[in-house]
Amino acid sequence: MTNFHRRSSNTRIYPLLIFVAVVSLLGVLPRLSRATASDLTISVVNNSQKEIRHLFLTSAGSDNWGDDQLSDPIAAGSSRNLNAPWSESTVKVVAEDEDGCFLTSTLEATGNPSWTITSSTTRNCGN
Repeated sequence: MTNFHRRSSNTRIYPLLIFVAVVSLLGVLPRLSRATASDLTISVVNNSQKEIRHLFLTSAGSDNWGDDQLSDPIAAGSSRNLNAPWSESTVKVVAEDEDGCFLTSTLEATGNPSWTITSSTTRNCGN
């Protein structure tokens, strides 16, 4: 009878312990994910003669671009500061101009990186 009583009380304890462990993890995981991805501020200066209509961020060795970072284009002669969560040491910035050509630069993701686009910045227009 004693073994039956111990087994039944243990079977009630285990689900409670599992529940407490899951709730604890749910409280800790969001804090950990915020700790690994901090905001990166990138200054993009458009000194070219073309409007920049789209801007994407990706890992330095990747061609899988993230979401468009621009809600409005960057006019020729203007600049924009972009804030994005980033956790890697470098970031590839990909801009698309008004002609549909792509311009890229890889920046160190420390401090406040800046990219100045000029008329001589290499453009990939699919040729």
